[in-house]
Amino acid sequence: MNKINILLALLLCLGTVAYAQEQNTNPQETETLRKRNEGDQRVYQLAMRYNDLPVARMKLLELIERNPNNNRYPELLATLYFDAGQFTSAAVAALDLLEKNDQSATALEIAAYSLEQLGAMDRALPHFERHYLITGNLFSLYKSAYMQFSLNKEEEALNSVNMIIRDRKSTDELIGFPTNNNDTQEVSLKAAALNLKGMIYMGQKNKEEAIEAFNESLSLSPDFLLAQENLKEARSM
Repeated sequence: MNKINILLALLLCLGTVAYAQEQNTNPQETETLRKRNEGDQRVYQLAMRYNDLPVARMKLLELIERNPNNNRYPELLATLYFDAGQFTSAAVAALDLLEKNDQSATALEIAAYSLEQLGAMDRALPHFERHYLITGNLFSLYKSAYMQFSLNKEEEALNSVNMIIRDRKSTDELIGFPTNNNDTQEVSLKAAALNLKGMIYMGQKNKEEAIEAFNESLSLSPDFLLAQENLKEARSM
């Protein structure tokens, strides 16, 4: 969710406030609307500064109601819900925005992670898939692959992990895995994808291919504990 936090920071720095999208031919009403928007934006920024999230959300809701065609405010509202751990509200806000703008990478990301947190993997999966298609984010592709595997979509999962493995960026990008001592072990995304590939083959009772995938994973990250454990299990099949 780093991109979401960056987006929030950038939007908070903007000094101008977008006008309502509907055309208003009355100059006086236009000026009144502009002033109301600017006032609510200032209160919103102060509320964020003082971590007064209820006030910040209220001002965003007012801005959304007054500017229904401005997608900036719904993105900020969905982000606030997500960062506060209100995943149901975050998911609803993101899905509402996607109905108006299905190209919003922020809304896709929030919807995907929120639905995942709520245990709705079958609903989260298409949002992770679309987020990857729009942004090229390999972590979203890995999340897609893992969910495809969890939902018994093995051929789709294999296709996704192979896409990660072929992408040169996967060697440099890192992903964290929890360890037994409540720590986090970081390995390359390519090593993680190869480990997942081995797990898929294990699920298919394909011992030889599973062992090969785990060995390839460990050749990239020799200390990768999960791949080590999976390799032992594959050899005992």
